[in-house]
Amino acid sequence: MRLYFVRHGKTQWNLEGRFQGANGDSPLLEQSIRDLTELGRYLSDIRFDKIYTSDLKRAKETALIINKENRFSTDIFPEKALREWGLGRLEGHKISTVTSIYPKQMQAFRHNLAKFDNTFFGAESVYQATQRVAKFVAGLDYQTDQNVLLVGHGACFTAAINYLLGLEPAQLRENGGLDNGSLTILDSPDGQHFELIRWNDTSYLDNQGEPS
Repeated sequence: MRLYFVRHGKTQWNLEGRFQGANGDSPLLEQSIRDLTELGRYLSDIRFDKIYTSDLKRAKETALIINKENRFSTDIFPEKALREWGLGRLEGHKISTVTSIYPKQMQAFRHNLAKFDNTFFGAESVYQATQRVAKFVAGLDYQTDQNVLLVGHGACFTAAINYLLGLEPAQLRENGGLDNGSLTILDSPDGQHFELIRWNDTSYLDNQGEPS
C-alpha cells in the first residue's frame, strides 16, 4: 500500500503563530485554499481507495479540496484518531509567548520529544499521540487497498510518521516538522514495516515533478 500523508492547509492561527492542538481550530487562509487546489490537481490522477481525515474542520476542508480535484473522487471518512496532538493548556496561546516562559519545554517539543513533559501542560504524551495514529494505520486494509490518503496535522503526523519509520522519541523531530499542505509518502506491505518515499514535499507549488 502507498500511504499519502497530507498536513492541513495554513490557517489563521498558523499565521498568528498559535498552538491549535486537538481542540483549537481556525479557518484556512484564502492562499492556502488556492495552494491545496494545486495539490489536488497534482494528485488528480491517483485513484485513492480511501480518504481518511482528522475530524477537525481545518483537516476536513483540506481533504474536501483535494478530493474535489481528483478524477476518481471518493468518500471521505473523518477519524478522531487522526486529530492533532492534544496540547492541553498550550492550545490557543502564541508559540512565541510560551517559548519565552518555558524555553526548555519548547526546545524539547521542537527538537527532542523524549524530554517533553506533557503533564506540565496537561497534554497528550508522545506515546499516546503516536500510538493512536500508528494503530489506525495498522488497521487499514493492506490486502485490498493500494492508495490511501490521510489528512491530518503537523505535530502529530511528524511524530507518528517517524515512529512508523522506526525512530526513537528523541529522534522524532530530527528532520523538522511538516509544512502546511505538505505531502509525505510511505510504502507498506502490512502496516508494520514502512519505507519513506517522500518527506514534506511541497514541490507541486512550483509545478515540479510528478507524484510517485
